[in-house]
Amino acid sequence: MDVKRAKQIYESPDTIRVTLDGESVWIENVDESNGMATVQVGSRPANTLTVSVERLQES
Repeated sequence: MDVKRAKQIYESPDTIRVTLDGESVWIENVDESNGMATVQVGSRPANTLTVSVERLQES
């Protein structure tokens, strides 16, 4: 995924399925200047990761 699409998904009022290494994630923030995204893995709010948006897949 590219930064522009990650930002669109983050700002969208719709629920768009995104995965990281096959596991569902929610995009919580997109750092456009660095090409990174903070995501929540699964349904556990405390389980967050910051990863390259290139690792994210839209399903």
